[in-house]
Amino acid sequence: MRPGIFARTFARPSLEAALDAVAGHGIAAIQFNLALAGGPSLLPTVGAELPARVRAAVAARGLDMVAVSGTYNMAHPDREAREDGLRRLGGLIRRASELGTSVVTLCTGTRDPDDMWRHHPANATPAAWADMLESVVAAVRVAEEHGVTLAFEPEPGNVARDARAGRRLLDEVRSDRLAVVMDAANLLGPEHLGDQEGTLGDAFALLGDRVVVAHAKDVRRDGRIVAAGRGEVDYDLYLSLLRQAGFDGAVVLHGLAEDEVPRSLDFLLGRLAR
Repeated sequence: MRPGIFARTFARPSLEAALDAVAGHGIAAIQFNLALAGGPSLLPTVGAELPARVRAAVAARGLDMVAVSGTYNMAHPDREAREDGLRRLGGLIRRASELGTSVVTLCTGTRDPDDMWRHHPANATPAAWADMLESVVAAVRVAEEHGVTLAFEPEPGNVARDARAGRRLLDEVRSDRLAVVMDAANLLGPEHLGDQEGTLGDAFALLGDRVVVAHAKDVRRDGRIVAAGRGEVDYDLYLSLLRQAGFDGAVVLHGLAEDEVPRSLDFLLGRLAR
């Protein structure tokens, strides 16, 4: 395994400057976001010129794009919003190989109409699951046509809120092109920090064979998300479980400010070397 980072951690006036900042920290693996090239993460259309520019800039700095963010609210209460997101995601999927990656990340969404990561009481309803499932299935069909893997991340604020819901989604979609982004901090709320071995062990038993990207952030006992190494996640356990699952990819830092990168990178490198 090796460290990676959300390239968007580095706020710069240009794509090239942001990638220079990544390379300047000695990090080779990135999760990319089209917003770094100006505009939104999901464009109405993705022409050929933009992917070529991005791929050349990434390659020129010796970086490896392990995934690109394709998140929109797949459980949005408004069907038109969901359909617009799906059209935009489809355009990104079709251009993923030209960008230089085969993995596009998803957000299973929420009934909150304003924030795709925020919990809503209606997330637990059959209707929310059905709408999210319809969105995921449609996206997977496009991914199957273009040899792309879609990876969703169980998030406590989303419809697929935990490992059990993630396993249900995999079982209902039944496609090799649907995979998982694993993030220990998302699975360890304050109520689970006292039994990380049990909670993470169960999560890997359910999802470990489908992990294609791992995320690295941390969580404190009050539930606050912080930079890796600043909270209570047992990273020795987390990385051991990743290894046992056969994962040998990038462990991607995120949820941190730029000035926290050196410390979190040193922390992650130290844990990976154990």
